[in-house]
Amino acid sequence: MYAIQTEKLTKYYGKARGIIGLDLEVKEGDFYGFIGPNGAGKSTTVRTLLGLIHKTEGRASILGMDIEKDRNRILSETGYLPSEAAFYPGMRVRDMLRLSAGLRGKDCRKNASELCERLLLNPDSRMDTLSYGNRRKAAVVCALQHKPRLCILDEPTGGLDPLMQREFFSILREYNEKGMTVFLSSHVLSEIQRYCTRAAIIREGRIIASGSVEELSRTNARRVSVRGRFDLSSLAGASAGHGRTVQIRDVQELEDGVSFLFDGEINLLLSALAAHPVQDVTISEPDLEEIFLHYYTDGGEKP
Repeated sequence: MYAIQTEKLTKYYGKARGIIGLDLEVKEGDFYGFIGPNGAGKSTTVRTLLGLIHKTEGRASILGMDIEKDRNRILSETGYLPSEAAFYPGMRVRDMLRLSAGLRGKDCRKNASELCERLLLNPDSRMDTLSYGNRRKAAVVCALQHKPRLCILDEPTGGLDPLMQREFFSILREYNEKGMTVFLSSHVLSEIQRYCTRAAIIREGRIIASGSVEELSRTNARRVSVRGRFDLSSLAGASAGHGRTVQIRDVQELEDGVSFLFDGEINLLLSALAAHPVQDVTISEPDLEEIFLHYYTDGGEKP
């Protein structure tokens, strides 16, 4: 069964683009990443799925339920952490958590207490006295305290310090191992690569790639870092002499050398390097961030 399934899901704000023709499938139990920079359509997708805004066209279901017909049932089975959460200022944290649990008709006091303890959140604090980071912690507890089947997180780690980010993802992993589906919308690519098993990349309101994180990261290109004097034009000359094509991208000047993405036959690279007074060479696979930037700068085709 799919936790999230969409077919040509589209949302326009008047004539302005929101999302266009999204086909998305997230299986139950997935730890799924939704990648894109600000303005790509991530939050619009999340709000449309949860029925917070109405779709323009297409179909979508959550946990097998229609996002419009079964909105209340969906909200009782899901947790949601918005990119910006607002709370009633006069309430204490524990009252806000009790209100959130009551809206779902559940007693979550035990789990809420455990989450507050792990996130170092004082439940007796007043909401209007909390720092931005502690308000984010309160939003996390609201999203997770009822142990939802699906948790949708929109840019969740903003405002959390590194230690709390680590604890936050530790909690998500534990819940995911117990069966909760995690849908993580983020532009922090290291989070996606470290924690997610599958992901989709959204660009200008359209999904341009999806699959396992391993598949999205797989490429023939290599990151090459050279210490010493090396003339990149020698690579082009070597390839021309053998009638072969190489691609050199993302060239970065280093203090004692150069770094670049190389796509071509490795023997040509080694031959060109051998002809120069090179001190050291490192050849590695590019990380997900470099792959992602390629999707956004080179038209969406994999390197």
